[in-house]
Amino acid sequence: MSLSPKLFIFISFLSFTISISIAQTSFKPKALVLPISQDTSSSTTQYITQIKQRTPLVPIKLTLDLGGGHFWVNCEKTNYISSTSKPILCTSSQCSLFGSHGCSAEKICGRSPSNTVTGVSTYGDIHSDIVSIHSTNGNYSTRAVSVPNFLFICGSKVLQNALPKGVTGMAGLGRTKVSFPSQLSSAFSFKNKFAICLSSSSSSFPNSNGVLFFGDGPYKLNNDVSKVLTFTPLITNPISTAPSSFLGEKSSEYFIGVKSIRVSDKNVKLNTTLLSINQKGFGGTKISTVNPYTVMETSIYKAVVKAFVKELGVPTVAPVAPFGTCFASKDISFSPMGPGVPGIDLVLQNEKVKWSIIGANSMVSVENNDVICLGFVDAGSYGAKADQVGFVVGGSQPMTAITIGAHQLENNLLQFDLDNSRLGFSSLFLEHDNCVNFNFTSSA
Repeated sequence: MSLSPKLFIFISFLSFTISISIAQTSFKPKALVLPISQDTSSSTTQYITQIKQRTPLVPIKLTLDLGGGHFWVNCEKTNYISSTSKPILCTSSQCSLFGSHGCSAEKICGRSPSNTVTGVSTYGDIHSDIVSIHSTNGNYSTRAVSVPNFLFICGSKVLQNALPKGVTGMAGLGRTKVSFPSQLSSAFSFKNKFAICLSSSSSSFPNSNGVLFFGDGPYKLNNDVSKVLTFTPLITNPISTAPSSFLGEKSSEYFIGVKSIRVSDKNVKLNTTLLSINQKGFGGTKISTVNPYTVMETSIYKAVVKAFVKELGVPTVAPVAPFGTCFASKDISFSPMGPGVPGIDLVLQNEKVKWSIIGANSMVSVENNDVICLGFVDAGSYGAKADQVGFVVGGSQPMTAITIGAHQLENNLLQFDLDNSRLGFSSLFLEHDNCVNFNFTSSA
C-alpha cells in the first residue's frame, strides 16, 4: 500500500522529531554549571543563582544555602503554574528519599521547608517538576539540559521574608538525598561532587558572577583550580543543626575538623574541647553561605581578637555593628592580597594542613571605607545583631562553636566531594585567580 504525500511528510516529520528528542535525552553531561550573583539589598548579604523550572520553563531566582537539605519555592496561589508539576504521594519511593516526613489528608508527602536566613519554618507538600540547567565541559558553559521529576517542597510567602526582591525560594546544597547536588548527580550518573566559588564583595569586577559547578573538574577560571586543592575530611554532625528537623536526623551542614587557630603563625590559647562535636551535636566548625560573616562562640572570639590586635599593633576605634573590633583604615597598609593584617590560620587534621584567611577575607571596610573591621562576629552579641548576621542556632549560646561565613569564603574555590566525604579548598588570591573568571558566554 502506497503512502499519500501528506502522510509520508507527517511520518518523516515525526521520525525527525523523535530522533531529536532521543538525541537530547541521551546526552549525558559530566558536569553542570550555575552563575552566582551577590545581593546586598537585604540586611544580610545573600548569594543568588537562577535556574529554569516548570512547563513552560520560567526563570527562578534562588538564595543558595550551602548546608540546606532541601530545595523549596513559593507555590502559593498564582506563584506556581506548570503543566508538569506532580504531587509526591506518601507511599512513593520519592517520598522515602526525604526520610522522616508528614502526610496530608490527600496522602501527599510533606516536609517543613526553612528560610535559613531568618530561621523561620513552615510546612509544605512535596512536588516534582522539570528543571533546566546548563552543562559545562569545565572550560565554559555549554548546552542546557533538563531534569524531569526534580523534587522540591512547596513553600509559602512568609518564607520569602528577608529574601531579596525577585527571589522565590532557596536551593539547598547540603548532605541529603534530595539536595541539588544529590539529585543532579543521580539524574546524570556523574560523581556526587560540587564546587562553589563566591565572587568578592570588593572585587575589581563589580556585578560579576561567581560560579557553582556540579560534578567533577576541570574548574577552569584563569587556570584549572581543581589541580591545586588541599583536602580535609568532612565531618558528620549526628544531630541536626537546621531550624526545623525530625528527632534523630543528622545535620545536613558541612563540618570540618579545626584542631587549633593561629594568628601570625602563633597558636591562640582557647578551649579546644569546643572545637569537637559532642554527643548532643554542640561544638565543631561548619561552613555557611547564609551567614555573611564568621560567627564564633564568645570565648573563642575573644581569644582570637586579643591575639589579632596584639599582632597588628595599631589602635582600635569605635566598633561598627555587627563587628566588635575595628581600626582606622589610614593605619592599615593595602596590597593586591588585601589589607596588610596578621594572617589567621585554621589548623585542620595536622600541622601541615591549614585554611589560611588573609586580609582580603578577614577584613571588612565600613563607614565609607574610613573604618576597617575584623570580619568575625561574637555570638554573645547575636541578639542585637541577628538581622545582620543571619540565623544562628542557639543564638548567643551557639550550637556550633565556629560558623565560617560567606565573606571568609569569597574568592576561595571549595569542592565538596560527597562520595569520599572530603572538602577540597584553594584560595584564588594565592593563585592569582578570581571567581569571576569562568566563561559563561561561550557555548558549544
